[in-house]
Parts: sequence; structure tokens; C-alpha cells
Amino acid sequence: MVHQVLRDPRTFDKGGPLYDRLRMLLGDGVGTCRHEDHRRQRRMLQPEFRKARVTDQVRLMGEEVESVCRAWRAGQVVDVSAAMMDLSTRVVSRVLFSDSLDTDTAAEMRRCLATVFRGMFVRTVMPVDALFRVPTPANRRYRHASDRLRAIVDAAIARRRRGTPHDDRDDLLGTLLTATRADGGTAITDQEVHGQVLTLMFAGVESTALCLSSAFELLGRHPEEERRLHSEVDAVLASGRPPGPDGLPRLLHTRCVLTETLRHRPPGWLFTRLTTQETELAGHRLPQGATVMFSPYLLHHDPALFPDPHRFLPDRWLPEEAVAVPPGAMIPFGAGSRKCIGETLALTEATVAVAFIARHWRLRHLPGRTERLRPAASLGPRELVMVSEPRSRQPESTPPRADSRAPGTTVVPVVHDSRTAGGNDVRDA
Repeated sequence: MVHQVLRDPRTFDKGGPLYDRLRMLLGDGVGTCRHEDHRRQRRMLQPEFRKARVTDQVRLMGEEVESVCRAWRAGQVVDVSAAMMDLSTRVVSRVLFSDSLDTDTAAEMRRCLATVFRGMFVRTVMPVDALFRVPTPANRRYRHASDRLRAIVDAAIARRRRGTPHDDRDDLLGTLLTATRADGGTAITDQEVHGQVLTLMFAGVESTALCLSSAFELLGRHPEEERRLHSEVDAVLASGRPPGPDGLPRLLHTRCVLTETLRHRPPGWLFTRLTTQETELAGHRLPQGATVMFSPYLLHHDPALFPDPHRFLPDRWLPEEAVAVPPGAMIPFGAGSRKCIGETLALTEATVAVAFIARHWRLRHLPGRTERLRPAASLGPRELVMVSEPRSRQPESTPPRADSRAPGTTVVPVVHDSRTAGGNDVRDA
């Protein structure tokens, strides 16, 4: 039934409360537009997300994950959720704008995105618009964050149009602006440029951040899987540097961990479609305008499709095991012509991040603390804090000695055993 819906976007178009709200914020970008406009938009953007193009961006992903980890210290309590949001925002902003956002603007964009993400779900499930026009602190924060995001995007577009020294940068904004100068029916409007940038920024940040946070949360509760991951990244990333394109295919267990994370806890857990005409689904007649809901989370936890569905078992994605998974049972990025355009980018970014962080750091849960997952527009830990323990000698660009802590660093006692740092003295990190 799910695949009948996903593979017939002409009948089951993107719509319903979630997409209605998203269109108000983002416009009609590739992730929210109606079926009749999707093919044109997809063709325009697809070259920026092809595998070869993503491979060229592996280096910048490595640079950003190194930057995020640079401030960590031995025994520090790290806000993992915030760090992963920071990382994914950095990567997406560079894919969209190269490095044309200054440090302060990029930081503001990250804060605004976090505020908008928090406010989106309640606006989806509460159908009374009047509630959100009341000037409560939460509503004011949401409106301010939304307005600032639009302003940041508008300013970036305006700077590029004015012909700055970097106006020929090979990034996604450059592709969009080139499309505004195209001839005939392929040209796009300035409004569409704005909508596409906002859509790709919105779609590319939170889902990747939640996947990464979930992966570290799950690894912290499954020490054997964590040890296997550490063994792999120690071998593949022996130099201590982030993986390059040649190293990514060797990170087999890392990819299995991420795939199992996406099965166990898909960030996109609930979606809607709207019928464009009267149709039949599972023997029932649906009128035009009916909202259809489906959940990848429920599909991924069906014991008929995945034995022991509530267990975290990365080995189920080894090549010899994955063949037993029924086709179409795993849909963290959707399916059909509306399958997420950023799948390859997101998976590559997540692989680089997990591999590099696991190579240098062990993230431990705080004693007695349990991360509760709350319903929201997407699924994953939003307040995950863990203790960072160095595993090995760090490269020059990563944190200095543990006793060189920044003022105000939060530290908790950490007990190191013989496994810590793979035999190296953790004080060397």
C-alpha cells in the first residue's frame, strides 16, 4: 500500500497539513512542490546531487567535522545534538553558498533553523491558525527565526547577483542563478531561487543531524557494535585524517551502522499525501482531497519484514544478509520519483562524520540519563548530551591536551579502563 502511494505521485500528490505548513515557510521548492512541477525542478537540481559531484565535496565534509570536534576535551559533557546540528548546517551552507556566509551569519542561521524545526511540528498537528497569531514568546521566536532565515537567504542571493569577486562559484546557488538566465521554458524566477535554497537548507540539515545523533546514542548503548566500529575506523583512518573518496568504500561496518540507524530510527517517520482524484487503496474508495498518512518507522519495525525489529543489529545490512530484506521494505528516503534528492549527500556526510568522530572520540552516556524521543516533525534525540573520551593521539588540527580546557568547560569524572584510547595514554590526546 505504501509503495502504491509513493509510486503514483500523480494520484497521491504531496499535500496535507505538513506540506501546507512547509509551503508557507519555504515556498514551492523541490521537496514541497506539486507533482506537475516536480520533474522540471528535479532535472534542474539533479546534477548537483549526482554521485560524482558529492564525491568532490567529501573534503569539505571532513573539514567541517574536524572543526566541530576541535573544541571537545577529555571528560567534557558534549551537547551531541547541538554539535551534529552545527555540523550538518555547516556542510549544507557550504554546498549551497560555498563559503560566502561569514561566521556570525552562519551561526545565526544555525540558531534560526533550530528554532524553526522546534516550532514546525506543533504547527502541523494543531489545525487552528489563530493559536499561532497570538504573540506568545514561542510564536515570536518562531516568526523572528523564519524572517531572519529568509533575510539571510535574500542577502546571499543579492550579494551574488551584484557580481562579487566570487560570483562564479561552483555551488548550488550558482546553478540556480544560472537557471534564471536560461532561455525558453527552462528559466526560473527569483522567487523560485529563494524557495529552492530554503527548501534544500531545511531538508538537508535536521534529518542528517538527527541520524548522526541517533547513531551515537545507539552506539553508546551497544558496546560491541561500538568496538567493531572503532576497529574499522582505526584501520581505515590510520593517519587520523577524515576519510577521502578512496577510503569511503572500505568503511563497511560504518555504513551498516548508519543504515541500521535509519531503519531503527528514521528521521522522516511520518508523511502525508493528498489524493488528486477519486481512487482506490486496499479495496477502499478514497474521494478527491483525502489525506493519506504513512510511516516509514512502522514499516521498518514490522517483524514480518525485519526479524527482531526493535534490536539494533547493523549486521543485517551486510551484503550476504541484506538480500533477505524484502524489496521496498526500507524507505528512509522515500521511494519513486519523489525519493529524496539528497540521499547520496546525506549518507556520505554521515559516513565521514561517524568515521572521523569514532576514530578520535568515544562518546559515553551520562550515568542514569535516558534520552526520550518525543514526537515532532522528525524523529531523533534533540537533547542528547554525552561524555567525550579521547581514543588516540589527535592530528594537529584537533583538540590540544586535556588540561588546556576553555573557561567554563563542563567536565565530569571519567574512569578509563584498559580499552580506552586503544592502549594510548589518553593524556596524549
